Amino acid sequence: MEATQVDVAAKYPGRLATLTVDEGDEVTAGQVVATITSRETEAQLLGAQAQVLKSEQALAEANALIAQRKSDLDFARTDNERAKKQLQNKNISVQMVDQRRNRFEAAEAAYVAANAQRDQAVSAIEVAESEVERFRSILVDLVLVSPRSGRVQYRLARAGEVVAAGQRILTVLDLNDVYLTIYLPADAAGKLRLGDEARVILDPISQYVFPSTISFVATEAQFTPKSVETSEEREKLMFRVKLQGDSQMLDRYHRQVKTGVRGLGFVRTDPKVSWPPELTVRLPQ
Repeated sequence: MEATQVDVAAKYPGRLATLTVDEGDEVTAGQVVATITSRETEAQLLGAQAQVLKSEQALAEANALIAQRKSDLDFARTDNERAKKQLQNKNISVQMVDQRRNRFEAAEAAYVAANAQRDQAVSAIEVAESEVERFRSILVDLVLVSPRSGRVQYRLARAGEVVAAGQRILTVLDLNDVYLTIYLPADAAGKLRLGDEARVILDPISQYVFPSTISFVATEAQFTPKSVETSEEREKLMFRVKLQGDSQMLDRYHRQVKTGVRGLGFVRTDPKVSWPPELTVRLPQ
């Protein structure tokens, strides 16, 4: 009997602060099983949050500067228009008109620059906020949760150890995905259909017959002779077949489910044939 193994690994390096489960413990999907601390990431988060505040202050200053530059621009525009009218009446010199026009153009450029400064402050806030979210997501990933419900098979690290990125912390067996692998010759494997019923008898408890389903038939032979030119040689080809345990049965007896147990698997090459009495499903009470 085998079960799907799922590794719980560290996505980022750090010190393993807590490890709340041991080998053999039952865990549920989403359960916190370990936590990793990273002082460096926490410091980086504080720095990113400080940068957000600094960028927000720069935005406030830019908005105030825009208001000031807008006032200067309005005054320079009015003064420039007034100078043009006075020039028509010859009440002002051309030199003074040129000076007022230059002041207006300078005020207009200063207003544009102030708006650009505000845009830079907005962009700086967005960058700083994205950094905050990135470091927060790292801290979230430092809390390790079980991806599936099952049983802890191996504990590969201990609290207090420094772990590297990608290092495995736990191995969890998914007790809802338990199966027995059998091997059949080509003529038998070719007649099987996925989803057909199967039976399993385990050596330690041979008085019981467990229901299962054919969930996989290998497309390539596990054992291939050097030459398969004759029909006799082709019959030697062995194909792997997986018999998936019934989900309701596994849920009912999940505390008794153990991997590594040997047993026998039975399939029908003709689904119309009834199961013999000795292969009638018999479950523990």
